[in-house]
Order: sequence, then structure tokens, then C-alpha cells
Amino acid sequence: MSESVTASSAEGVCRLETLAKGFLSPAREKAMARALEIARGGSVVTLGGLAGSSVAMLFGGMALAANGKANGKATGKQKGTPENVPALLVADSMDDAGYLYNDLVKILGDSAVMIFPSGYRRDIKYGQVDPPQQILRTEALSHWTTDPELRFVVSYPEAMAEKVASRQVITDKTATFSVGQEIDLEKTRRWLLDNGFLPVDYVYEPGHFAIRGSIIDIFGYSGELPYRIDLFGDEIESIRTFNIETQLSEQKVDSVAVTANVSSDGDAGESLLDFIPPSTVIATADSSRLLGRIEAIANDSFSSSAVIAGEGDAQAMKQLVDPAKFARKFAGFTRLEYTAATPAKESETSLDFSCSPQGLYHKNFDLISASFLKFLGEGYKIYILTDSQKQAQRLHAIFEERADEIPFTPASATLHEGFVDHRLKRCLFTDHQIFDRFHKYSLKSDRARSGKLALSLKELSAIETGDYIVHVDHGVGKFGGLLRTQVNGTTQEMIKLIYKNNDCIFVSIHALHKLAKYRGKEGVEPTINKLGSGAWNRMKEKTKKKLKDIARDLIKLYAARKEEKGFSFSPDSYLQHELEASFIYEDTPDQLTATRDVKADMESDRPMDRLICGDVGFGKTEIAIRAAFKAATDGKQVAVLVPTTVLAYQHFNTFRDRLKDFPVRVDYLSRARTPKQIKDILKDLAEGKIDILVGTHRLVGKDVKFKDLGLLVIDEEQKFGVAVKEKLKQMKVSVDTLTMSATPIPRTLQFSLMGARDLSSITTPPPNRYPILTSVNTLTDDLLAEAVNFEMSRNGQVFIINNRIEGLMQLEQMVKRVVPDARTIVAHGQMPPEKLEQAIIDFTNHDYDVMLATTIVESGIDMPNVNTMIVNNAQNFGLSELHQLRGRVGRSNHKAFCYLMVPPGNPLTPVARRRLQAIEGFSDLGSGIHIAMQDLDIRGAGNLLGAEQSGFIADLGYETYQKILKEAVTELRTEEFAGTFTKEEHGNSPEEETEYVADCVIESDLELLLPAWYVPQESERISLYRELDSMEREMDIREFRSRLVDRFGKIPPEAAELTRVPRLRRLARQLGIEKVALKQGTMYTYFVDSQNVAYYQSPMFGRMIAYLQSHLSTVKIRENGQKRSFAFSNVPSVETAVSILSEILNLETTN
Repeated sequence: MSESVTASSAEGVCRLETLAKGFLSPAREKAMARALEIARGGSVVTLGGLAGSSVAMLFGGMALAANGKANGKATGKQKGTPENVPALLVADSMDDAGYLYNDLVKILGDSAVMIFPSGYRRDIKYGQVDPPQQILRTEALSHWTTDPELRFVVSYPEAMAEKVASRQVITDKTATFSVGQEIDLEKTRRWLLDNGFLPVDYVYEPGHFAIRGSIIDIFGYSGELPYRIDLFGDEIESIRTFNIETQLSEQKVDSVAVTANVSSDGDAGESLLDFIPPSTVIATADSSRLLGRIEAIANDSFSSSAVIAGEGDAQAMKQLVDPAKFARKFAGFTRLEYTAATPAKESETSLDFSCSPQGLYHKNFDLISASFLKFLGEGYKIYILTDSQKQAQRLHAIFEERADEIPFTPASATLHEGFVDHRLKRCLFTDHQIFDRFHKYSLKSDRARSGKLALSLKELSAIETGDYIVHVDHGVGKFGGLLRTQVNGTTQEMIKLIYKNNDCIFVSIHALHKLAKYRGKEGVEPTINKLGSGAWNRMKEKTKKKLKDIARDLIKLYAARKEEKGFSFSPDSYLQHELEASFIYEDTPDQLTATRDVKADMESDRPMDRLICGDVGFGKTEIAIRAAFKAATDGKQVAVLVPTTVLAYQHFNTFRDRLKDFPVRVDYLSRARTPKQIKDILKDLAEGKIDILVGTHRLVGKDVKFKDLGLLVIDEEQKFGVAVKEKLKQMKVSVDTLTMSATPIPRTLQFSLMGARDLSSITTPPPNRYPILTSVNTLTDDLLAEAVNFEMSRNGQVFIINNRIEGLMQLEQMVKRVVPDARTIVAHGQMPPEKLEQAIIDFTNHDYDVMLATTIVESGIDMPNVNTMIVNNAQNFGLSELHQLRGRVGRSNHKAFCYLMVPPGNPLTPVARRRLQAIEGFSDLGSGIHIAMQDLDIRGAGNLLGAEQSGFIADLGYETYQKILKEAVTELRTEEFAGTFTKEEHGNSPEEETEYVADCVIESDLELLLPAWYVPQESERISLYRELDSMEREMDIREFRSRLVDRFGKIPPEAAELTRVPRLRRLARQLGIEKVALKQGTMYTYFVDSQNVAYYQSPMFGRMIAYLQSHLSTVKIRENGQKRSFAFSNVPSVETAVSILSEILNLETTN
């Protein structure tokens, strides 16, 4: 039977589909056909011995066999699947259902499997509706009886306990649209409103619709993406799905069925068993548990805390089915029960598939080799299931270097759990189980969530009246709105900025690249500048001088390091491969790049000085462990320097646990060690007996002598004092150094500082972390008791955060009152450092269950056992603080909860509400990079460039600060350090070097704007103007135009002209033109001061003169004092202006 797996692809990689077909051997297929016949007669057939993911393999194999037969007979009906009705698979819990769904999708593809989840977050008794889950419910129902490709629907007891709408209701609430169909726009709008759809400007949630001109956007409940219907007159010209985040079209479809929300009629609904065809086969993991759970849920009452808080859907409990009726109906279906247990004896109603689960190897390769060799010796064939071929290669490398002869076949994708099939003599092992890594399933609803988050963030960054705006030339002012004015009879849009003493300036929409929304520390108001006082320019100069000093030091250090010779480490050993393959999470692309860069630096003979920045929990420590291990295997010692005793203890534990199976000795030095321990450690260190030493600033003390130091790892360098930093500077010149920072250094700063420091940035979150379930609630005794009790029941711990020390004691009393057996401890910044450290260490060691703290938790402490966090008065925290705090839970492979508590009856400010929605709606860790970017950028810049910089950032606003930094570094490189850098490090192209003007001003009396009827929302027009005005490349402008057509329809002439302005500015700048004015059919081009001799002798000015000489009738030269300009007549549009300047730029020059 195992020979059937010869259909491998060329690289020797086997497909899961092939394995599933092979799993259903002829004997098994025959037994299953008989079992189904018996089950249809009313008996329950037990499928035993289905361990691990063999359940998915069996059902996947059956579906593939049925497809093969249907294709052979060219008919839709055949034995085993009457009327091709999808089978219903009921797992024990939401997670089991998620994994089973994922396994089946991997084998059969997306269209053959759907999941039918609960429509609520957490339990139904809290009444918290979850729209993305409701989409999946409605999608499954609307495909159930109409989609010939659908083979399986996977569900679980909680989802089946909720009623569904009848088929008639679904039909009534569904509208179908097809290309070529004629529709009445007004009638369609009426239908949408009558069926509960909400008219909005931008569609981002199910139940939204928007009509703009001839375009209708609708987000129904029967698909994970919204649809954009484009009309030509009354006829549908095209239908496309579009992405919520970008609002851009993705895929064309010929027709679409849009279903309204059908889950709201509690009384009218019916049980899922009434909805599905009577011939449906139901396979359950445990039918008695299914019926028991449905009864328990029905007997529960609506949560009193949700009632008190006035939250949630109060009608939720009416949505539940009658358990007795459900049980009676359930008994009438064709039923299979699958289990991992082996039946006592095989019979027609009890089949044995003889599969046992994959063994637990815990990364022990002696055990793995022995086990694999035993299987091979008994004639088994081994398949390794993995999503990443890199893991298969690592496994090969490890076996090879151990000199183990273990042939295996890699498979193209992985399932949730491996198993051994004793009948067919096959081992299907998953790589994440071999290496003890965590495996996560993903549902389609994640896409809907990400779109909503993107929109909340877009709203936060949109400019609204009253916002602070920085104008590069005039300083900080307030935004006064978008105004329309008449200039020589044409309409133009301007932006009004208000400065001190109510002085105003009007900024043309062609100068928006000079404006930026003021970004400083959250909650700190900037000072508004006075126009014409010169103070702004003085501050810019002062900042530039300071920045030059800082950058100069960095560049000097860089130059000194280039001259030094360091130790070059040898390439990776097999132990290194083994260490890296056993990392519990999947490596992210950023992590792989950073690891590769660090190793390359270590293997080169130049001392490394690399900074790794990345968000909390993004895997920086793992890179440091790999580097430290590489150094240790080459006989060098490693020093890991951390700012606090707590972190020293934590890093020591992390390093020790990660390296416990390898021949290295790890120890730590800090205040927490006794004098005798310190003496012994120093002695062993000097003798070279300790490979890796973790410690606080004590490590750089005079009495600490390394025998042979090869690598220095520094965590959070910005937190050390000046003396330690100086000492480090001396060490850095000759020893390889790796620095880590949890505050992401903004991208833009990375480019500016290129060549001053090597940077690796980790911006992608680990892919297989559990998301953190986040909800905004009112703090009640019930909720607190439930959260703490649940966490304690799974042996976890809880953080309770309060933003002020005063409230901590009351909260502690509250916890003791509602959960008397919880061991609580309070920690805050005003405690003596020793006591605080001790409290944190005790909590880490699980001496306590609940820690009540102020925000000190966020500074770098890792506690994998804490998986529930309650943030009191969440509305008082900034976005990035909330995100950083939330990054502290969910660090292990348990599901984590974060409750954001707001006071009852206290209305939140719109910004606070939006902020909480943004963080609640997106529970994945990686979202932090979007969320917290602004606040963290500011902190990151301060950390990288010294604390006093934060002051400048507060005065100038972050964008302006960045521009100045870039100028400062460029000036240093081209002037003082011109010899230090090679061409690549300069990053300058030849054209950039010959630019004679930094910017070009465009003025015109033409009508250049996005008409209000075309883009109705003012804030959207502003953001489109800003986006267009900052564009440089032709490709970007083309993409911008196609996005406009996609979202708003055909571009009107005045908007088309507007999109040509950036090109005009770019051409003018290349030609050395300071200002272009298009007025009354003439184009005026103004040049730089006549004292700029270099320009007037350049090829660019030569081209202007050459054009002038050949077009004397239409071009006139003008002089006004030191300024020169040309006047070109007959230039009625931007398009004409662009073609003239392009022609000039392409002229051959004699200069």
C-alpha cells in the first residue's frame, strides 16, 4: 500500500493530498462504505484508533476518493455522499475544530471545507457579538445546500447551541448581482436600508454599504470580503472584491450573492439540525459531551455583570436551542463517532484504524534517532510534515552530522499532530512536534479584523480641525480646515493654518509635502509659533548642530572599528543547527535575516557592532542566544549585560533553559548573589570554566576578568549610566558587540544613520503566537472573579495594572474579597529597588498568583506564566502603552486574555474610544508595529540619539526632526567624512549630487483639485492631497491614479491635471528651477540667485538656454535684481508645462 506515494514532486517532496489518498487503502475504503450503510440504518459506528491528525487524513481521503469517482462517472451523485450533501464534523472545542478545519483545508483546499463557529466572543452569556465570526456562520449556511464543492463543515458544541435562521429567511435576505444585469440604484439602496445595512463613507465592517457616484460598495455577511459594484448607467459593468485595509479592488467576479445579518431573529430561528438536510452524515468526537454542553449552555443565565454594565446583546440567551428537542433530532441522523482509543474488538460498528500518536521527543536527538531507526528497522516509511522546507533541511543536516542513516520524505505542508499508521507502516511526523514548537491554526475571520484595525488607525492619523500641524518653514500651528477660494475665476482648495495671535497662512495643496501632523509625546501640547519671529529657524539650526555632534561621534567610532582586526569565528557547527531548529516558534523573515547578519559579522575579521531593535516578544533574545552559543562553541566567552537585577535573573533563566541540552555553562552576577557565590564565579570566569555570564553593570567592574572574551551582548543600552557606557565604548572597538533594544528604531532613522551603525530591525511578529483575546469591559466583581479563577484553574498568573499607586490597595482588597484563595502581591515604582526586585522575582517563581502593579511591568520583564491581564482605567493609557503592556501576556502557547476596564457610566472621549477599539479589534501581537509606531518612534529616536533629543522632538515635531537629522548626516558625510565611506555606503546616486534646489514651489490659477462630488469626505481629500504631494516617482503617481479610478470611478479633468503636478515639480527641480507659476496661459520659471555660479555654468542651465534660442517667439528671458526667470507663452495646462520641461531635459547640451 505504501507504494502509492510515488507521486512525489521532482524535489522528492510528497504532497499531503497524495498521503491522504494513500491513507484510505482499498480495505479501509470498503470498511467505511459498509460502516456508512450501517449508520444509515440507525446504528452509531465508532471509528477507533484515529490518533493525531489521522481523523483529517481519513475524511480528506474519503472526499478525494469520492471526487475521483464523481469525475469518472461525470455525475454529481454517487454512493457514500447522497446528493453530495456536506458532512458535519463536530469537534470537542473551538480549538479542536480550528485545528481539524486547518488540517482539512491543507488536504482539500479552501473551497471544500468551511467552519461554523459561535457568533459570540467568549461565552454567549456575556452577549458580546463577534461580527467576523458571524460572517463565517452565515457563509457556511448560505453555501450549505447550494455549493457542489463543499464537502465538510466543521463545528463544535458552543456553535451548535445557537439557533440559525431558516432557509426561507436566508433566501429573503439575500440579493444577487451579476455583471450585465440592470438594477435601479434607488431600489437597491432601499433594500439595503430595509435589511439593516448601514450607509457609511468607507465600508469596513459587515453590514456597511457606501454609494459614490456610479460605485456601490457592500459588505454582506456571506463572504469575508466586501464587494464593489461598478455601474454604467443602470447596467452592472463589473463586480470586484476589495481589501478593507487599502480599499482597493482585488479580484473580479461574475456574480455575487449578498446576505444581510440573519442572526438577529432569536425567536424565529431554528436549530442547525433543522436547517441541514436529513441525509447529512454527522461525525462527532464525543456525542455525549456535545449533548451535555448544549444542555449546560441552555441552563446558564445571562451574565449579571453584562447586565449591570449595560453591555452586550441582552437577547443573546433567546438564541439558544431547546436541548431536549436537539437530542431527539440528533438521534435521527446518520452518525459516526471518531476516537483515538483502540476498540476492544473490531466489528462492523466498531472499526480500528490502528494509528497511534507521534511520540514526545522533547528535542532529544538521541531519542529521536533511536526511535526513527527502530521504525525503519521494522519496515516503516517516515514522512516529515512541515510548512517550511528549511526545517526539513535542518533535520537532514542534524542527522548527517550525527552520522545517522535516517532516510525520510518531506511533505509539502504540515498537519496539527503527527501519527504512526501501523496498518500501512507509515510514520507521518510533524516537525513542530519533533522540535517542540507551537502550532497555530488560522481562520478566515482574521482578515476582517485586520481591515477594521487599519481603518481605526487611519482615522487616528487623519488630520482634523484643531490638530497641530508643523510647517517646515513656519513652525507649529493649528489646522483651520480645507477652504475653497476663487482665483481668476477658477476654484482652488487651500489649507488654513492658524499661528500665535490668530495670524493665518494659507497653504496651497501643492505645498502639502511641507506639512506634517505634529507628533510629540502623547498628551503633551506643543507651543504654537509666532509667524516671522525667526525663533523657529533658530531652533532648527540649534537642533542640526546638536545632531551633527552626536552623529560625528557615531561615525568616528564606526571608522575606528573599520581599522581594527577582530576574531573571526568559524562557520556553524551541527550543534548550532540543532539549537536553531529547536526554537519553539517559527523564525520570522526578519529574524532569519538578523541571525544571518549577526553570524556574517562574527565570521568576518572586523569587530561587530550591531544593534537589533524589535517590539516586545519579537525574538531578539533568541538571536542573542544563537550568537552566544556560536561564540561558546569556538571556545570564546560571552558577557551579557543587562540594566536590572530582575532582568539578569530572567535572562539567566532563558539562556540556561534554552542551552540546557548543550555543553555550555551559563551563570549570572548581580546584587542577588552572595559574596561567596560572587567569589567562586569570578574565579571560574578567570579560569575559563564559565562560557556565558549574564550580569548587571557589575560585569564591567575592575575585578571581573575574562579568560578570553569573544562577544559582548548588551540589552537596553540606553538605560546604563555614562561611566558604564564609556567603558563599553573602549571594549567595543576590539570585541564583537550585539546590542538589543525593545523600542523599535524608526525606519527613517535607520536610513539616515546608515554607515554610522549596523542595524537589524525585527518588525514581523512570531507567526504562531496565540492571539490575545482583548475586550473592553466595566470592572465588576463577577468579571474579576471569573478572570482570576479561570487563570488560577489552569495554573497561570494574573497581572492587574492601575495607572496610579493610590488605587492599587483598593484593587487588592477587591481581589481578596472576590477570590479569597488568590495570593496577591503589590509592586510599584516608589518601593525601594531591592523590595521591588524581590517582589518581581517571587512573582516569577510563582509564589503569588496575582500581581497588582503600576506600568513598571512593561520594562522588559518576561513572565510566560502570566496569561491574563486586567488594565484598570484603560482610557487613561496611550496606545503604545496599552500595546506594550499587552505584549507582556501571551508569551507562551496558552490563550491569553486582556481586559481593558473603563469606569461605568463615564463617557469616553472620541480619541480614547477609538484607541481602545483599535487595540480591542486586533488581537495579534504584530499589530503593535502599526499601533504604537508614533509613540515608539519618538522614544526610539530619543534612545538612539541620547535623552536630550526628546526635548527637540517635542519642540519640532517628529517629522521635521527627521528631515533635519537626514540633512545633518548627509552634510557630515559629504563634507567632513567624505573619505570614510565607500560609494555604496553613501547611498547617493549621481543625479542627487547635482541638485541645485532643494524644493520647487508651484503656483497656478488653474482648477487643480479633487471635486467634492468625486471624493465627498473632507478628511479623505486632505489625505489624498498629502499622499499625492509627497510623491516623487512616476510609478507611484500611476498607481495613485489607478487607485482613484478603482475607488471613486473615472477621474474628472481637474483631478487628472492635479495628478500631473508632482511630475512638473520633479522636472523643474532637476532643471534647477526654484518656482514655477502657471498664470493666465503663461508659465514662469524662476531660477536660483545669480551668485550661484555653479548652476549657471551647469549642463542643466545650458539646456534651458538651448531651448530659449530655438523658441525665441514663445520664450522670453526676464531679470529682476539678482533673480532670473523665463516666461513661456501658450501654456494652458499642467500637461503642456510637463511636456515642455521634459523636452528641455532631453536636449543634448554643449555645455
